[in-house]
Amino acid sequence: MKQDKITQLYFKDVNHPPRLDRRDFLKKLGSGLIVVFSLSEFAFLNNARGANKTDNKKEQPDFNAYLRIREDGFVECFTGKIEMGQGVITSLAQVLAEELEVPFESITMIMGDTELCPYDAGTWGSMTTRFFDPLLRAAAAEAKAELIKLGAEALKQPSTQLKAQEGYIVDTNNPNSKVRFADLTKGKKLVKTITKPPVLKKASQFKTIGQPMISSDATKKVTGAAKYTADIQLPGMLYAFIKRPPAHGANLKTVDTSRADAIKEIQILQEGDLIVALHENPLMAEEAMIKIKADWDIPAPVADHTSIFNYLKENTAPYDTSEEKGDIAKGEAAADFILESEYLDGYKAHASIETHAATATMEGDKLIVWASSQTPFGTRQAIADELKMPLEKVHLKQVFLGGGFGGKIYNDQAIEAAIISKLVGKPIQVSWTRQEEFMYDYFRPAAIASIKSGVNKAGKITSWKFDNYCAGSRGTKDFYNIPNLKTTSIDKRGIHPFNTGAWRAPGNNSTTFSRESHMDVMAHKVGMDPLAFRLKNIQDKAIINTLNLATKTFGYKSAKTGTNQGCGMAIGWDAGTIVVLIAEVKVDPATGLVTPLRMVCAQDMGQVVNPHGATLQTEGGLTMGLGYALYEDIEFEGGKVTTRNFDTYELTRFSVTPSIECVFVEAMEAAPQGGGEPAIITVGGAIANAVFHACGARVKQMPITPERILQALK
Repeated sequence: MKQDKITQLYFKDVNHPPRLDRRDFLKKLGSGLIVVFSLSEFAFLNNARGANKTDNKKEQPDFNAYLRIREDGFVECFTGKIEMGQGVITSLAQVLAEELEVPFESITMIMGDTELCPYDAGTWGSMTTRFFDPLLRAAAAEAKAELIKLGAEALKQPSTQLKAQEGYIVDTNNPNSKVRFADLTKGKKLVKTITKPPVLKKASQFKTIGQPMISSDATKKVTGAAKYTADIQLPGMLYAFIKRPPAHGANLKTVDTSRADAIKEIQILQEGDLIVALHENPLMAEEAMIKIKADWDIPAPVADHTSIFNYLKENTAPYDTSEEKGDIAKGEAAADFILESEYLDGYKAHASIETHAATATMEGDKLIVWASSQTPFGTRQAIADELKMPLEKVHLKQVFLGGGFGGKIYNDQAIEAAIISKLVGKPIQVSWTRQEEFMYDYFRPAAIASIKSGVNKAGKITSWKFDNYCAGSRGTKDFYNIPNLKTTSIDKRGIHPFNTGAWRAPGNNSTTFSRESHMDVMAHKVGMDPLAFRLKNIQDKAIINTLNLATKTFGYKSAKTGTNQGCGMAIGWDAGTIVVLIAEVKVDPATGLVTPLRMVCAQDMGQVVNPHGATLQTEGGLTMGLGYALYEDIEFEGGKVTTRNFDTYELTRFSVTPSIECVFVEAMEAAPQGGGEPAIITVGGAIANAVFHACGARVKQMPITPERILQALK
């Protein structure tokens, strides 16, 4: 399917979510106390930093999630959000246990199933904790208040004399007088909603929030018990291998399946340009696919990995001024130095350990699909539209994801499995090979930042002109108190030779790399240490506090730490979280080889629900960030991607992963902010600056390869 069509299908239901009937939906549930709630219930829930205060004016589904206290006392939380390694299966259960006053072990998170769970647009943007967490706490508080009312009737005591504790309603005057939640809900079906903003616990009362907890799915994952899409095995299932074109935009001219037809029990399916080899043995299906001979009409390449930046500049146009203040001309006139630079960032793959996979089967007139998807409801909508089926006849069963990072928002493989299953009338599994993953996954787009800045001899930035090509406006908002600036986004739909899309903090990796590199360029020009220069231009107390925490933890003295060894810093803001990263590297001037030595990351993410989980997310983001900063690059010629596996696409290896220390600003009374994406945005800028301070090479294109370092040294 073409990219524009896929995008249209996925975001159709985001802008116009389906209206859900509570009564029909709740018929599926058993008895107990049920609290349903919508993400747009109250304005107080939009207290995340950077939240769009008008979001709750948009049309919203009737409800987004619900929790149920069962007759046996166990608690279930049903949500359209999914778990893909970010740890929300644990942190959401923590906040529920905290506010409801039940043991953490009594909670089961049921996530992403399109029949069991209410609608959700998708899991992305580090929004789950920011927006869902406060609402879940509110729902738990509502349930607790209702249980206390029921307890008052059972214990024949006033509600004011009772409290919830470890799954019981307890008489505070007589602790031996208590009743279990299970006994209060037995034989009843009570449906409640949040009636008003509840009084939530204060940080001083927390027993579960703020405690480091190992992820509740960790044992399943390390023992192999966790089920991923490719683990789904159905009776009579066939494995499908699709004959792919050698380049994006290629059109099929002729096909010869005679060699593949000779394979025993093989089934070859051709439906237009869709050519599929099917077999109960995946190796036989793959062999047949290889033996199919296809001739394609391949369009002439418009650019390759070296010419793409000029191509983008020549074929895009301004579409949005995201920020403008003061007068650029006056700012430049007040400057002692005008500095112009261009920063480049190549395409990046998500490179998830799990490739895109889907298993589909028709059960009567209903299609059942298991898919590695960040957007189960969007995927269901796309399948229904493609197959022209009623939405209620498509059921996505959610399983674990082996990494998403934005790459599993779009799920072409699920549509492929659904089409094939419907055509052949058998269960089908499509699991992309690593080569297919590199060809058909949505890459992070190549980006260019053209910066022209003015700075005076005292180190004050007087002007800032930021032309941002193909990265969008995320991460471009000024926090350096620049009086005269203009930030422009420049792009064109369909400009890239292949599919591009969200990649962990979309756009912010490129924009933070360019901005923070240029900050060091200006600091060097006026003869100031990068830390002093930043403090000279920042007024935001929260950023200054985070910067001070990072430098204190690192033991920062100056950017230069020795011959061919240096440290660099970068500041970023994403998903409501402030990030400061200081990285130390060693550079071999003879080879240009960079050895990361140490990374210290300080973050102000408000309330840290699970410090262990937040640390893991930060470490993972920084490790992944080293990949895009130093190693990862996609080579291509037009629509033909030549980087197709890990032999040519290098990820960060354990052998080069440095010591990583993560610290968090103490802010437990504040609203929780994003934790999955923010840390990664600072890696490119911090590494580029560290390389410069180590050896004097200012590399303005990522990845910062040995070749580019040697070229810069010349």
